[in-house]
Amino acid sequence: MARSRLEKIGTIYSRTKGLIQSGALQWEDRPLWYDLYEAFPPLEEPRFDRPAPNITLKKIFYEEDKIRALLHNRNKHIGTVNMFNNQSHTLTKRFIESYKKLDEQYVGTASEDVLYNETIELLQHERNKPDDDHISLAKSFKEAQQSGNPNIGIKVGDIFKN
Repeated sequence: MARSRLEKIGTIYSRTKGLIQSGALQWEDRPLWYDLYEAFPPLEEPRFDRPAPNITLKKIFYEEDKIRALLHNRNKHIGTVNMFNNQSHTLTKRFIESYKKLDEQYVGTASEDVLYNETIELLQHERNKPDDDHISLAKSFKEAQQSGNPNIGIKVGDIFKN
């Protein structure tokens, strides 16, 4: 019998093992993690009623995270990113680099708002240059087709043909 699906009764491992033993789940259809769990069982059984360990977590924020959060909080719609183009940096990366350069120029005397506004102006000035490398979705697909990427020419109807 497959027993209960309720998470309070047994663990996911014991329930899966019961399904395999009862024949409800074939050995070939077992989850990927099943063999790893048997080879390397955890020190403590992962049950729902086990108390959470009382440990302090390390803060893993980087300097760039604060700058990135500043950009994304004030600009909700940044646009698309061309994943096929490895030559140019994303808008977020260019913003972070420009923000850091301006911060070094002001030697920490400028406020966050002043740095943000000047960085935005700098990026807009770069964008309006004639050699603009502005990314559009249509341009991305056109470049990918020209580069010979085989995945771009696929039609959805062809995928489901039998």
